[in-house]
Amino acid sequence: MSLLDLLASSPLAFILCTLVLGLLVGSFLNVVVYRLPKMMLRDWKVQAREVLELPAEPQTETFNLILPHSRCPHCAHKIRAWENLPVVSYLFLGGKCSSCKAPISKRYPLVEFACGLMSAFVAWHFGFGWQAGAVLLLSWGLLSMSLIDADHQLLPDAIVLPLLWLGLIVNAFGLFASLTDALWGAVFGYLALWCVFWLFKLITGKEGMGYGDFKLLAMLGAWGGWQILPLTILLSSIVGAVLGLILLRMRNVETSTPIPFGPYLAIAGWIALLWGDQITTSYLQIAGFR
Repeated sequence: MSLLDLLASSPLAFILCTLVLGLLVGSFLNVVVYRLPKMMLRDWKVQAREVLELPAEPQTETFNLILPHSRCPHCAHKIRAWENLPVVSYLFLGGKCSSCKAPISKRYPLVEFACGLMSAFVAWHFGFGWQAGAVLLLSWGLLSMSLIDADHQLLPDAIVLPLLWLGLIVNAFGLFASLTDALWGAVFGYLALWCVFWLFKLITGKEGMGYGDFKLLAMLGAWGGWQILPLTILLSSIVGAVLGLILLRMRNVETSTPIPFGPYLAIAGWIALLWGDQITTSYLQIAGFR
């Protein structure tokens, strides 16, 4: 029996394998979340110098998602393979660098664990098949861009746009919606927040959100079709309002402090894609329409 046959015939094996894969991907996402914004900043500086016709800065060491190899930020100790096992290495090392004993951020194992748990849930929810594989890619992308947006208020095109195209491609085969619904989902998703953005700016003179949010909702519409957009906007608004106020009170900052909207859109879109029909049906039943 081949591995694919085993995964197809045994739901438990598929879930466990996906859990391990999710932990490994979560470790890589930690690298993406830390390095991609820095890579973008370097690229912007190079482009700015070219536009201003300034001499190029001296070349520094290679910096991408692969090189340089991970190091301790405190003592520059090169992280060895056995020290980079998702979650396990953190527990084995007691949450400290093996060289200088400086504390390792708890965020690293939490991201790995969250990614593994999310991946296992997707495997359980969809079962072995193309839908699970596609949603795994979407889930990993949403997790990484949410963390980047939370840190830098930035939704990288390098993640959002490929996933938008992938949503249209998978729905060319009707995986989650018809291609027509997916196309209009992308269009209406972008236009919905674009209209809100300009309406808010005309009224207040301020920008209420970034252009990355338009692209993110367009991407979610490309995956789930235009039908998931109302629920996604409603859920993201509710979650954003509640959690935003909690965070503002916990941090004791002003209400004018900008709060990234991307993570709330990502969470709401993920929920709407997995349970949109059930949530809508339940609401209509409670409201007495069915």
